Amino acid sequence: MARYLVERVFPDGFEMPVTAEGAARCAGVIERNVDFGVTWLHTYVSGDRRRTFCIYESPDPESIRRAAARNGLPVESITQVRVLDPYFLT
Repeated sequence: MARYLVERVFPDGFEMPVTAEGAARCAGVIERNVDFGVTWLHTYVSGDRRRTFCIYESPDPESIRRAAARNGLPVESITQVRVLDPYFLT
């Protein structure tokens, strides 16, 4: 399965409470993604909390877009990526 970096922009800042409510929101996103064959691996959040950079496995970018729409999440860009491990030469 291909991996993608998904950039999202949140003009008012991204908020995800570290509570049971936040955990439930994340679980809901994961459940809805399954309908499109999309797996959310992890997310980086910028220091100002206005951008997120999410790593997904997905059959294609359109599946990510459809899952994002269902989850009410913006998509600024989607880039197919591969892992470059700095330790592969040692």
